[in-house]
Amino acid sequence: MELSEKSRQSLLPSFLYSSSATRTLGMERILTHNARSPATTSPSPVGGRSRAGSFLIQAPNEPGKIEMYSPAFYAACTAGGIASCGLTHMSVTPLDLVKCNMQIDPAKYKSITSGFGVLLKEQGVRGFFRGWVPTLLGYSAQGACKFGFYEFFKKYYSDIAGPEYAVKYKTLIYLAGSASAEVIADVALCPMEAVKVRVQTQPGFARGLSDGLPKFVRSEGYLGLYKGLVPLWGRQIPYTMMKFASFETIVEMIYKYAVPTPKDQCSKNLQLGISFAGGYVAGVFCAIVSHPADNLVSFLNNAKGATVGDAVKKLGLWGLFTRGLPLRIVMIGTLTGAQWGIYDAFKVMVGLPTTGGVTPAPATEIAQLEAGA
Repeated sequence: MELSEKSRQSLLPSFLYSSSATRTLGMERILTHNARSPATTSPSPVGGRSRAGSFLIQAPNEPGKIEMYSPAFYAACTAGGIASCGLTHMSVTPLDLVKCNMQIDPAKYKSITSGFGVLLKEQGVRGFFRGWVPTLLGYSAQGACKFGFYEFFKKYYSDIAGPEYAVKYKTLIYLAGSASAEVIADVALCPMEAVKVRVQTQPGFARGLSDGLPKFVRSEGYLGLYKGLVPLWGRQIPYTMMKFASFETIVEMIYKYAVPTPKDQCSKNLQLGISFAGGYVAGVFCAIVSHPADNLVSFLNNAKGATVGDAVKKLGLWGLFTRGLPLRIVMIGTLTGAQWGIYDAFKVMVGLPTTGGVTPAPATEIAQLEAGA
């Protein structure tokens, strides 16, 4: 029985598509080859790049569809990143507000429930959304760079590695691609993060971004907007590496062990549910590995002239790892799950496959087929 074109495409992961229009190594050749000679294929140690310069499977090039790794593809991923990060971070502003104040003033904000009570008593309901504008703008910019550049670097490092090593060390490619993307994303986020923390933890400082940004610049200078960049990298790079690598692995395991139906036969709603579940579990891991740096970012952006040594001295090592952690686990787990759900929903909306969930085809076989073309 012949497979449909859609089914053929879903048997291979999205990162194994390339944007070339040539059909030297079409998916139909691979699937037909596998069907005809499953017992006679004898993999040989073929590595390195193919003679065409890339081992990646050629992307489907259908009229009206976005071609994988084309400029339109990266634009779609960037737009999906804006929607997933900006909206989700803005929606959890109350949790973020309590978390930041627990990190800065634990004597006053002793717990999650008492923290909300203090804010409600002192600032009213409107106070729960203090700093929502810099949150929305900052994390929208970060999301655009995070997801867009992750897709770019994932393909770029796969091309460099070649067919053997790209499949064998796919987790390392996920880690390297996400780390590279986050370095750029944090440069975009840092100014808004600095203003957000100052507005949220110093109620009399400013009402929001419009008056908070110029006041911050007058006090700290433009370079002051980036004084938290290194701690931000320390928080966000491990977070993002865990976010992408664990998500890709978890989703692949869910489809392999928990869902009896192949991914291409699952409904889009089920696929998006799996994306959310995988994202939530990944978010718990993210919160744990990045929490010490999150405490440092909050401390440095709250106090003028503060240093990392000051933060460690005041908070202590135990405080760096644990202060505000339960709330952050809840917040980041929900946040990360929602981000992956929104991102993949956007990809589905524009006709792209959801992220992850299929084990890569054997690299040696791909290389052999391409060499025999």
